[in-house]
Amino acid sequence: MLDPGLYIVSTPIGNLEDITLRALRVLKEADFVACEDTRHTGMLLQHYQIAARFISFHEHNKLQRTPELLEMLRQQKSIALASDAGTPGISDPGFYLIRAAIEKGFAVHPVPGASALLSALVVSGLPSDHFVFEGFLPKRDGRKLKRLKALAEQERTMVFFESPHRILKTLGQLRDVFGDRRMVLARELTKKFEEAIRGRISEVIAELEKRAVKGEMVVMVAGHERADEA
Repeated sequence: MLDPGLYIVSTPIGNLEDITLRALRVLKEADFVACEDTRHTGMLLQHYQIAARFISFHEHNKLQRTPELLEMLRQQKSIALASDAGTPGISDPGFYLIRAAIEKGFAVHPVPGASALLSALVVSGLPSDHFVFEGFLPKRDGRKLKRLKALAEQERTMVFFESPHRILKTLGQLRDVFGDRRMVLARELTKKFEEAIRGRISEVIAELEKRAVKGEMVVMVAGHERADEA
């Protein structure tokens, strides 16, 4: 059986085969599985014939749920934290619980696995020895443009998450602030319609304008090149 503590369990980002044996064992043996969408995670566990006691934990209830989960940890329970896809704590509410558990002195264990961030980066063809991850940019234009301007001279590859209904606007802002740099847009990774669109920002925009775009996306943009390196 699992030792008491909080287990950060990475789950598939698309293909259900992309899960580790350890992750399956932790999900099976944990006293509780805390997840963003119990139906979504339930489908994964059903696929592997795992029965679990679910607790919903998402952006809209994290303030209420966190004290409950901390009390369970105090009672020496084991909790597996899973996001809808990928690694909890990366641009999702899992960070809030993880930080709270650490502050209270509870054990926190990583259970590594799939990550949209790393999966996209390693197939991008852009430099990956040094990179900066920005997650989702602010939704408000003023804050968003301020953040992009602060990154304009960043020399490392930059990685962003973006949703389909904002992608064209965001790419236009990236081009306006950064110039027409090389970039890669990865979508539907590990799924049937997996795709990586490579080119200049303007070329990717032109491609996306031809069709309806679905699926969460990872946007990677080449870093700033100094004049002596260009």
